[in-house]
Amino acid sequence: MDGSRAPRAVVLVLDSVGCGELPDAAEYGDVGSNTLGNTARAAGGLRMPNLGSMGLGHVTEVMGVEPDPAPTASFGRNAEASAGKDTTTGHWEMMGMRLTHPFPTYPAGFPDEVMDAFVRETGLRWLGNHAASGTAIIQDLGDEHVRTGWPIVYTSADSVFQIAAHENVIPIEELYRLCSIARTRVCVGEHAVGRVIARPFIGPVDGEYTRTHRRRDFALEPSEPTVLDILTAAGTPCYGIGKIGEIFAWRGICESPHSTDNMDGFDHLVARVASDSVGFVFANLVDFDMVWGHRNDVAGYAAGLEAVDARMPDLLAAMIEGDLLIVTADHGCDPTMASTDHSREYTPLIAKMKGVDRGVDLGTRATFADIGETVLDFYGVAGTCGRGTSFLKEVRDAGNGR
Repeated sequence: MDGSRAPRAVVLVLDSVGCGELPDAAEYGDVGSNTLGNTARAAGGLRMPNLGSMGLGHVTEVMGVEPDPAPTASFGRNAEASAGKDTTTGHWEMMGMRLTHPFPTYPAGFPDEVMDAFVRETGLRWLGNHAASGTAIIQDLGDEHVRTGWPIVYTSADSVFQIAAHENVIPIEELYRLCSIARTRVCVGEHAVGRVIARPFIGPVDGEYTRTHRRRDFALEPSEPTVLDILTAAGTPCYGIGKIGEIFAWRGICESPHSTDNMDGFDHLVARVASDSVGFVFANLVDFDMVWGHRNDVAGYAAGLEAVDARMPDLLAAMIEGDLLIVTADHGCDPTMASTDHSREYTPLIAKMKGVDRGVDLGTRATFADIGETVLDFYGVAGTCGRGTSFLKEVRDAGNGR
């Protein structure tokens, strides 16, 4: 990068990497959750020298990552002001929205009126309709699905209507069509879940069915303008990485390349940051949540954290002077807890401006929306959203010792 472009802001979401229970965690059954801290302890310590030098050890106690006495970035943590602990709520709040009521959930399965509407609108019968692990339900019902051709419908503790289908039984484009029908004609009104998710799988491979990376999320459209809409209207393009485009129903996002895994997503992120195009970059690395958190895979989660840390020098090298990088999360999903669901947690906040090699304590932010407000401030449209408080000045002034 030759520095010819204007500086850009980058938000990197480590999906589900929470950093300690929120004060209302008991209301969600999440007392004791600390995805980052508990994972580090359970793994016997983490090696994360790059994010450690940027202040990660100050965010929460992370075994193996001591608080750096002279961090090169600013640090803190974010409290979630919205009700809920799901992906959509977390990302929407980052971009300036606040939900006063959580999206509906269905721990006992969807009511007859929902499933009757599914049959009526798709012309298909179904299997399942209960809360389940996505990897487990395809083993339980995969054979019957292949035999009957009926899609597998299930949910979780999150606000999701998930449709799983073998790619050779229901082709991928047909699965996407079924999910679109569910989004627009089934999961509506009081049953408007946060996301309808296509869950394709193949197999059996070595006796088991295996999910593919052609998952697609069909989210509700935000009910009011977000930071992405505001930036786009002001002439600043917004680029997503991973499932960002889907989370915002493609509103305010000009592109959002699919990622097969965290490292593929990181490759897309580095390439976009290193490009000469101008605009905001918003990336999500989903494996922490989808692959390791929901499966209580401590070893995988720990290795994933270390792998992302090892790639941070690539990202920093792609940045130019004045670029702003914010590393955070959208909720928790503590793999050490008995539950396999999301957890109600603070999220980490690391803010690095290229060319500023010292940081300050940004404290506990009252809302994820401080991130979006900071991005607006960076692009000169501060106060347009008004849901949060920018910390841009603190990050910039850290280089002056203030």
